[in-house]
Amino acid sequence: MLADQELSRLFAGEYDSHNVIIHINAGAGGTEACDWVDMLARMYGRWSERHGCGWEIFDRTPGEDAGSRSITASISGDHAYGRLRGERGVHRLVRLSPFDSANRRHTTFASVDVMPDVEEADDVAINPDDLKTETYRASSAGGQHVNKTDSAVRITHLPTGIVVSCQNERSQHKNRAFAMRVLKAKLLDLQRQEQEKKLAELRGVLTDIAWGHQIRSYVLHPYQMVKDHRTGHETGSASAVLDGDLDGFLEAFLRYDMAQTAKSAPR
Repeated sequence: MLADQELSRLFAGEYDSHNVIIHINAGAGGTEACDWVDMLARMYGRWSERHGCGWEIFDRTPGEDAGSRSITASISGDHAYGRLRGERGVHRLVRLSPFDSANRRHTTFASVDVMPDVEEADDVAINPDDLKTETYRASSAGGQHVNKTDSAVRITHLPTGIVVSCQNERSQHKNRAFAMRVLKAKLLDLQRQEQEKKLAELRGVLTDIAWGHQIRSYVLHPYQMVKDHRTGHETGSASAVLDGDLDGFLEAFLRYDMAQTAKSAPR
């Protein structure tokens, strides 16, 4: 973890001290991509455990055969958003697929969205008339009660088309409360992206925030390596990284981001 004296320098962002909401979504690749979502969720869960942070999965859409199409979770702890904000982007996995009977090498992708948890944020105003709320029967594991009641909640923000859902809790009220937290985080993140885009246009810098923006590769075959394509930081201990040993990558990004911000600052 970063030393205390470095916090004020590296965590100067408005929301860096907040908890974080992480959404992991499978890319193309069927079952392989869905399994990659589960692997990434385990990686962040193990990182949280290593650092005494709270980790809770609130929504999971299962894959057809294995893994998950998507997972939404929260991490609570010291500067959780500040530490993990650099994880946003597309993560690429190369390995011998356990789902391929021919034992061939596969490349698959998953996107990771990282948002500050802004449950009480005053700068995110939501008009109730802009919301479409639906309830449905939870599809994830959760016991007989979850399977027999329409406790899961899906909320659509009509002006932006943003859809959030939660089905982890037995209580429909609790699921709605968490879905609203995710919606606030997504709306705040959308505002931030729009502001960054305007600043980039003013500076003459083109930024790619699209799905295809790959930030890191995890290679498990024919050799082991994890490499961040922004910072150049890499390690041959891929299994350790997937077991939550992320600090080297997180710190490398924070210093890289600070240097990039200094370069683009007006003189």
